[in-house]
Amino acid sequence: MEAQTDLSMITLFLRADFVVKAVMIALMCASVWSWAIIFEKIRRLTWLNRHARDFEEQFWSGGPLDDLYDRIGKNAHDPMTAIFVAAMREWRRSIERSRNEAPSLKTSIAQRIERVMQITSEREVESIEARMGFLASTGSVSPFIGLFGTVWGIMNSFHAIGMSKNTSLAVVAPGIAEALFATALGLVAAIPAVIAYNKLSTDIDRYAKRLEIFSGEFAAIVSRQLDERR
Repeated sequence: MEAQTDLSMITLFLRADFVVKAVMIALMCASVWSWAIIFEKIRRLTWLNRHARDFEEQFWSGGPLDDLYDRIGKNAHDPMTAIFVAAMREWRRSIERSRNEAPSLKTSIAQRIERVMQITSEREVESIEARMGFLASTGSVSPFIGLFGTVWGIMNSFHAIGMSKNTSLAVVAPGIAEALFATALGLVAAIPAVIAYNKLSTDIDRYAKRLEIFSGEFAAIVSRQLDERR
């Protein structure tokens, strides 16, 4: 009798139907993976913003950009540095090829550099956004998966009641509790995923805007230097 009234989470899981157990396991795995993504994204965004701040200090320090490019070389470990390296590489290649070109062709150099920065920025932001879709899917689908487990569990409970013809609370409560536990797990998986997705999306958009501003500022510098070369 005591075992029948034990409503601990472990007991609810062990007593659950196979389908309900599968739902619970899926939701627990989704929750664990969501938290892993959340912590990884928080850590990475913190690291990216710190490195962006350090690079901006070097970029606006007044030193020659060629010297900064030579120091960085191929060690572009963050998106802002990668944008700078890609633009400087294209700048040097284009300048070598266009020393004797007409001014109209020099104008295309600025356009190519802007395009290189745009492509690099989009590729880097896409890398940062990786696995964000899983958080969105977890937040939107998990409650329904939990609800499916609940409906299935309640159906089994009513079937057991019909077979035993016993409607006492002591008999009904464990089965209903098992079913509702699936809904609870669905909410446990969904709520943090939704909150984290909204917060991380905002932070990523803010960082992408930071890259866009830097690209625009660097494009203005390139355009100004091309004008001085004419």
